[in-house]
Amino acid sequence: MQNNTVLIIGAVWVEPNSSAAGKRMLQLIDQFLEKEYHITFACVAQKSEKALDLKSLGIEEVFIELNNISFDAFVKKLKPNIVLFDRFMIEEQFGWRVAEHCPNAITILDTEDLHCLRKTREFCVKKELPFSVSELLKQDITKREVASILRCDLSLIISTYEMELLKEVFKIPSNVILYLPFMFEEIDALQTVKWHHFAEREHFIFIGNFFHKPNVDAVLTLKKEIWAKVRKQLPKAELHIYGAYVTQQIQELNNKKEGFLIKGFAKDANNVVKNAKVVLAPLNFGAGIKGKLTEAMLCGTPSVTTSIGAEGMANNFEWNGFIEDDYTDFANKAVLLYNDESTWKNSQQKGIDIINSIYSKKKNGVVLSSKIQEIQQNLEKHRASNFFGSLLQHQTLQATKYMSKWIEAKNSN
Repeated sequence: MQNNTVLIIGAVWVEPNSSAAGKRMLQLIDQFLEKEYHITFACVAQKSEKALDLKSLGIEEVFIELNNISFDAFVKKLKPNIVLFDRFMIEEQFGWRVAEHCPNAITILDTEDLHCLRKTREFCVKKELPFSVSELLKQDITKREVASILRCDLSLIISTYEMELLKEVFKIPSNVILYLPFMFEEIDALQTVKWHHFAEREHFIFIGNFFHKPNVDAVLTLKKEIWAKVRKQLPKAELHIYGAYVTQQIQELNNKKEGFLIKGFAKDANNVVKNAKVVLAPLNFGAGIKGKLTEAMLCGTPSVTTSIGAEGMANNFEWNGFIEDDYTDFANKAVLLYNDESTWKNSQQKGIDIINSIYSKKKNGVVLSSKIQEIQQNLEKHRASNFFGSLLQHQTLQATKYMSKWIEAKNSN
């Protein structure tokens, strides 16, 4: 696969220490680097100080603009074999330009998670409505995201729940979606021997990017519904809240007397998780795979989460801790894990089983590589089998192209 070129168009620059999305993108980049692809990472966003220096990995970094003809010249000159869109909004903006100027490039959409699922659940929580497929189908974002998935040659889907949803509800052809969860090195004895033991650990922890609304909601839930119940049984316990981009609302929850401590951005998230005894993640809405929960498993730290938190993550394996939707039960299970060494150790082993069976970098890397190779060898046939995708591509090319041209003309005046 030498001399192949991948263009990744990012929604944001890669920040693996700030979010699960950043870690996910770095994992995909690693897969292409291992196959000796030349990688160009293009992005419309401003770079923050937390962004990874991709140039140090041999990756070309390019700033691009929305609704600007300069992208056309750039992509024609680059001639990528593969174009990876980071989230469906990026495909909406640039997919038609790629289709027009690099028609033979394989287009891959990394969904990160199904945004329509997360947004619909957020809407239902705010309106105090039960989540339903009918509510999901009503949302404009659902139509946009599913259309984007159909337009691409391949979409990477991160959770088993979302795979089933796309197949069963939206009838997406199975050959254009690929189940590809996180990809980690397997946990072996050399790693586990370095883990801190039960007696060496202390405190509960929550970690998450606060640009992400499910994380804000989860911390508010911990404060209002759960932490007092835990402290009643463990008066000296502390809950440490870590995460990038802490808001004023979250900062104001800091209360030393209650042991509810807002710690802010962790330069080394792995270090703070491996020193904690239990991860708490009462997520009330969201989608995809929760990076904080796989990180807990990778650090040998059991967790208590909700059914939304664990959704699509463990398949048929037992959770590395407990899944509870009732806040009193949630608090009681948190206390049990904190106090009972036998329960804690058993939960830790379950996390190892989940990581090594579902999230193996080696196994999932082979799946991705094989699928790309299969599409490359049969691109014309592959696209012919996805008629509705071709139809949407044609219609979008016409509609989006002329809207973008109008914006270009307006911006130039």
